[in-house]
Amino acid sequence: MIPRQASTPVSLEDEVRAAEILGRVRRMEVRTNRLVDDALAGRYASVFKGRGMDFDRVRTYVPGDDVRTIDWNVTARTGEPHVKLFTEERELTIMLLIDVSASSDFGSVADSKRELAAEAAGVLAASAIRNRDKVGLILFSDTVELYIPPGKGRLHIMRLIRETLFFQPARGGTDIAQALDFANQVVHRKSVIFLVSDFCLGAPFDERFAKLRTKLQVTNRRHDVIAVAVTDPLEESLPDVGRICIEDAESGHVVEIDTGSTKVREAFANQSRQRRETTASRIRALGVDLLEFRNGSNWMPELLGFFRKRRQRSG
Repeated sequence: MIPRQASTPVSLEDEVRAAEILGRVRRMEVRTNRLVDDALAGRYASVFKGRGMDFDRVRTYVPGDDVRTIDWNVTARTGEPHVKLFTEERELTIMLLIDVSASSDFGSVADSKRELAAEAAGVLAASAIRNRDKVGLILFSDTVELYIPPGKGRLHIMRLIRETLFFQPARGGTDIAQALDFANQVVHRKSVIFLVSDFCLGAPFDERFAKLRTKLQVTNRRHDVIAVAVTDPLEESLPDVGRICIEDAESGHVVEIDTGSTKVREAFANQSRQRRETTASRIRALGVDLLEFRNGSNWMPELLGFFRKRRQRSG
């Protein structure tokens, strides 16, 4: 199946909502001011690992040059040692892989998890564009739903945010491994990949994560993968509101829960915490950095703290 690339038609109400989200992204950037620019736009070379080098030219070897840079073809042709000179790549490509499965539309606060993902993606994209880097987008469910090649400019950012918010996926499940596989096929140069998902893999968890682990390892060797887990408060603990029916957005399975029972609420909270901790520990064990953004909370300090640690680590 070839993912769609055409823009999704939306209503005037949706356009207004997109403008509101863009406004929130801009206000966020104003509040963080130089911190955001410094962390996300100004110092990719020191924050992100593995920026490549572009070949520039050759010149005559001089004592002290690294012998590993000798161009043996030119040396053999001219009879005089020559070395290759390189310049650092001026552009970096950022790919946003965003989960738009049915569970992403859930939200117990003002916004859904998808809106939270759109805001985070907007901040990252806007910062990259100001640094003259390219940003691309892959929206996925249990298949790749939409691919927008890396590009630049304000209109490009608006399209990325707009599609993240309002794209209507054809399917409701989640297959992160397939999205990573697609990214490896279309992104040829080493890039930074932000994988944004609630990581609700469903059952059987161990079997599904085994498949994801392999793809994460492969992708992180080729690129710089940063996982961003988006969660909602109601997924972590239940309010005391008596008997309720809870439906799994992706499987459609419905279960009745007595939230009036303290034991039930405690068991739910413990299972939720264990699932999050297990997922986080397994992702980090693969050498993949993980950020956790909670719906309804200020996630910017988490993002800035992460990039500060990145700079310190690379330094």
